[in-house]
Amino acid sequence: MSLTLLILFLLTLAIGMPVAVCLGLSSAVVIVAYGLPVNVLAQRAVNALDSTPLLAVPLFILAANLLTAMGVTTHLFDFVRLLVGRVRGAVAQVSILVSLVFSGVSGAALADIGALGAIQINQMKKQGYREDFAAGITIAAATIGPIFPPSIPIIIYASVANVSAVKLLLAGIVPAILITLLLMVQVAITARLKNLPRDDVTPSLAAIARKFVISLPAILAPVLLIGGLMSGYFGPTEVAGVTVAYALFIGLFIYRSLDWRGIVRSLQETVEATGSILFIVSTAALFAWVLTMDRVPVTVSAFLLGLSDNPLFLLLLVNILLLVVGMVLESIAAILIIAPIIAPALAAAGVDPLQLGIVFVLNLMIGLLTPPVGMSLYMVSIVAKMPVHTVIRGTLPFLISLMLSLLAVTLIPAISTWLPNYMVQ
Repeated sequence: MSLTLLILFLLTLAIGMPVAVCLGLSSAVVIVAYGLPVNVLAQRAVNALDSTPLLAVPLFILAANLLTAMGVTTHLFDFVRLLVGRVRGAVAQVSILVSLVFSGVSGAALADIGALGAIQINQMKKQGYREDFAAGITIAAATIGPIFPPSIPIIIYASVANVSAVKLLLAGIVPAILITLLLMVQVAITARLKNLPRDDVTPSLAAIARKFVISLPAILAPVLLIGGLMSGYFGPTEVAGVTVAYALFIGLFIYRSLDWRGIVRSLQETVEATGSILFIVSTAALFAWVLTMDRVPVTVSAFLLGLSDNPLFLLLLVNILLLVVGMVLESIAAILIIAPIIAPALAAAGVDPLQLGIVFVLNLMIGLLTPPVGMSLYMVSIVAKMPVHTVIRGTLPFLISLMLSLLAVTLIPAISTWLPNYMVQ
């Protein structure tokens, strides 16, 4: 049964059907063909969406869309440029830091690219950077978004792997900062070796103070979000609602750049993005149910534990698997299909669920940078009007920093487990 399911899924994927349709159609055919109860089709699909943590997904998407609509990304970019100053490779460093700040409200790599990509790449090209380098650092920096809270992939992973969403979101903070630092070090080395341009801004205390005041409401959004999570007063859903309310408040009454048309457009974009994500969630639930009925999770767990009882060996093995999966399967679908199979086996072997969650998501986010299904590559190609092969060429060097980050998170559990265990008892 599972073999039939996988063959149908791969065939429909190969002919170009959307991932959600591939998951749902292959599951439906197998359910009917093998005489399983047809009412499961509706029941499992609906039950998969009946999840309180998943309510945070559309709210965080809406908050990011509202902040983008009011133009805060430009303010953030200009403020960080003044802070970094005229060092070599300054605008590339700014792109990394702004991605870290904006990730505190976006929760998704593609949202970061959509909001910041054109600004970052155009500024770098204007100052004489090679276009492939500009595209590469933009994509690499965007991987910070799905690791730093409020990460949408982490929320979805927590819902399917039965892990505390709050602790898992907090677990992403230190790894995200590690990725930021490694990318900045790589850019600094590249700037020295390749004589990258200096920024043309003229920083002064007065200019920095003025831009800080303008940017402060936007900077406070991730502070509010992370503070709410760390204090324990809010769960992911509550803090998502507060972030939306805050975005509306600063857009309407402080920046006064958010009008009714911008709100409606943000709502439309949120509905489209949420519909795509939740469609995958519901059809992947059917797919996972068929695998469960065929005892695939139990079989895989026994197989993995039969290979070794060493947690590090199993974690390295899963890394290889997920890196390959990330090349060919959309990240949300991969989480929904593979996490329920892999997570119990590694938990039984002694891998910390928080560490596994971050390793899992980081692997799949690296997959966004790798063809043939690397969505970040195509997103940057669109926003920068650049051939995909040029984008890929610029991205490859930055896989070094991302792979080093992945290796560190894999080998050192405390990178992902220390902060949530310290803050949430």
